[in-house]
Amino acid sequence: MTTSSDTSAPASLDFRSVDFRGRHLSLAELRAAVPRAKHQTMADAEQKVLDIIAAVRSRGFAALAELARNFDGVEQSHPRVPAEALATALEGIDPEVRAALEESISRAKQFAEKQRPGNVDVALADGAVVSQNWIPVGRVGLYVPGGLAPLASSVIMNVVPAVAAGVESIALASPPQKDFGGLPHPTILAAASLLGIDEVYAIGGAQAIASFAYGVPDPDGGLPIEPVDVVTGPGNIFVATAKRLVKGVVGIDSEAGTTEIAILADATAKPALVAADLISQAEHDPKAASVLVTDSAELAAAVVRELERQAAATKHSARVHEALSGPQSGVVLVDDLEQGIAVCNAYAAEHLEIMTANASAVAARIRNAGAIFVGDYSPVSLGDYCAGSNHVLPTSGTAAFSSGLNVTTFLRAVQVINYDRSALEQVSGHIVSLAGAEDLPGHGDAVKIRFQ
Repeated sequence: MTTSSDTSAPASLDFRSVDFRGRHLSLAELRAAVPRAKHQTMADAEQKVLDIIAAVRSRGFAALAELARNFDGVEQSHPRVPAEALATALEGIDPEVRAALEESISRAKQFAEKQRPGNVDVALADGAVVSQNWIPVGRVGLYVPGGLAPLASSVIMNVVPAVAAGVESIALASPPQKDFGGLPHPTILAAASLLGIDEVYAIGGAQAIASFAYGVPDPDGGLPIEPVDVVTGPGNIFVATAKRLVKGVVGIDSEAGTTEIAILADATAKPALVAADLISQAEHDPKAASVLVTDSAELAAAVVRELERQAAATKHSARVHEALSGPQSGVVLVDDLEQGIAVCNAYAAEHLEIMTANASAVAARIRNAGAIFVGDYSPVSLGDYCAGSNHVLPTSGTAAFSSGLNVTTFLRAVQVINYDRSALEQVSGHIVSLAGAEDLPGHGDAVKIRFQ
């Protein structure tokens, strides 16, 4: 689990540069050459996570208590957050923070409620109807990070689409905090209470994912943690690795790991805005990725100067400097916008900002991104809190095949086949022929017997 001190900042910023100008790179070469984290990979974390999962499965609450002691420095008898603690957190929340949460909830609900797809009935012939019905999963486990930053907004991002989907059983986990008596951060508890979530657990990291995936029985007849059907939520590399390892036992949204931002910008972009947005994600974590893709060397130089100035003044200066100086961050210089778009599609950023002339037209050409932010007035910070969109998004290039968290994450498409006798008879010969071609005569016999 990554931590860092913010007490002092390095003297200078090492925001590295990768120059693709004059090079014709294939998709594979682009994917290999863009800035990526070369620190601890999921393969490195995998054995640690496997050990955690095995401990939770074999020793249940005893293992959870041990892990809370080792990772979080708290003593824990049972991780369930008492109802009175949820109520107290909501009563004590700053009124301005409550108002902001309520606005974020309102916008997220409006967007989520429009996402649910409609059921489909198709009459293929008289008496032959095939339907697709969208049905919510029965129970979900939602993970909310609480390490370097207590992400109360992630409570909203997880809960709102699950409720909009019609999920009836919702559990939430967030790391226990030593400063708050072993409970999750009170703002996280207040957000959960505001949304009507009363099943909340003080469990962090891979152990939370394991608890949701496999359940934790209580041999004393107390409060077991029942297994879920789907696990969602962002987290660090251990959370993302755990989600990958339990996929198949449960559904997951995506491997939403350490945050990343890419900005595609041309000479029309404002350096101060570009720098501020890169910093906004770098302050999440020392391993956060901040990447600028541009065809303007002048803009790149101006952005680096702005990064030096703004990073020195920001609260989490050391954390930001470490993130911006890491191998996962930097500027990619390209020949032109065409090559810039190709780089962005190869990188498949969690968050991609478009700061170019004709930004909307450029955004329409992006195929791979968790979320796309168009123009000067759609920063990633807007999406983190109040855009109405969801900020739980795929990272590490997985946006090339994964979607951000949305209502369909919590739905299953169930097909219903309803044929009457004459409709089956109409295709019976085709079924028998195909069954014979596949050397599965029992399939054909199951149809023929109905007409003997």
